Amino acid sequence: MDLKNGSVVTEFILLGFSEQWKLQIFFFVTFSLVYSATVLGNTLIMVTVIFSSTLHSPMYFLLGNLSFFDLCLSTVTTPKMITNLLTEHKAISIWGCMAQMFFVHFFGGAEMTLLIAMAFDRYVAICKPLHYGTIMSHRLLNGFVILSWIIGFIHTMSQMVLTVNLPFCGPNVIDSIFCDLPLVIKLACIETYTLELFVIPDSGLLSLICFILLLISYTVILVTVRQRSSGGLSKALSTLSAHIVVVTLSFGPCIFIYAWPFSSFSGNKILSVFYTAITPLLNPIIYTLRNQKMQEAMRKLRFLHVSSTQNF
Repeated sequence: MDLKNGSVVTEFILLGFSEQWKLQIFFFVTFSLVYSATVLGNTLIMVTVIFSSTLHSPMYFLLGNLSFFDLCLSTVTTPKMITNLLTEHKAISIWGCMAQMFFVHFFGGAEMTLLIAMAFDRYVAICKPLHYGTIMSHRLLNGFVILSWIIGFIHTMSQMVLTVNLPFCGPNVIDSIFCDLPLVIKLACIETYTLELFVIPDSGLLSLICFILLLISYTVILVTVRQRSSGGLSKALSTLSAHIVVVTLSFGPCIFIYAWPFSSFSGNKILSVFYTAITPLLNPIIYTLRNQKMQEAMRKLRFLHVSSTQNF
C-alpha cells in the first residue's frame, strides 16, 4: 500500500454482529466453543489418519487434507472475529486485512478443488471398485493435493494482485465479521467497476461451476448404481448424502456472496459465518466422526496411548 500516493487509511473497522454487550458475550462464548471444536475435531482426524494403519487409503488421505484446509480456513478468520467481540475498537490493519483476504481465497479455492477430487474418489470406489486401487494411486493422490494448492494460489493471486495496490482514503468501515474482497473493493477511492466484474466470474462462477460439476458427478454415481443394483442404491445414497450436505454448505454461501457480491444483503454475515466457521466444524462431523471405521481407529489409538502411558 503506497501511502505517498494519497492513501491515508491505515486500518479498517469490522462492524461484526451487534454492539449490544450481552449479544457480544453470547457470540464470544458460542464461537469460542465452535472454534475449539473445529481445531480439536480436525486435528484429531489428521492425527488419526497419519498414525492409524487402517486408514491409509485414498479416501482418508483426502479427508485428512480436507481437515487441514478446514482448520486453516477457520483459523484465518475466526480468532480475529472472537477477539473483536471483546474489544470496543474492532479494527484490523490494512495489511492484516489483505493477508486475511489472501488466505481466505487461497484455502477456499484449494478446498473446492479437493472436494472435486473427493467426488472422483467416490465415483471410482462405487462405480469401478475392481480398479479402485489401480486408479487411485499414490501418484494421482499427490497430484490432486498439489493441484489443490496450485489452484488455490492462482485463484487468490489473480484477485489480490489487483486489490493490494488500491488506494483507500475515505470510509474504512466494513459491515462484516472479516475482510472480504467485495466489501473492501467498495471502499477504494477510485472507480472499481472493472475489478468488480472480474471478481464475479473469478469467485462466484468458480464456486458455481465446481458445485454443478460435483452435483453432476454424484448424479452419475447414483444412476450407475441404480442400473446395476437396486439394493446398492440405498447404500450409495447413505454414502453420498454426507458428501452432498458438506458440498451444499460449503458452496452455497460462496455462490450467493460472490455471484452477487456488491448487493447489500443483510444475511451476508450469516453466510460468511457458515462458510468460515460452521462448515469447517461440520466437515469432520459429517465426513468422518460419524464413520465407523474412523471411530474404531480413534479408539485403537487412544488404547495404545493409554497403554504406553501406563507402561511408562
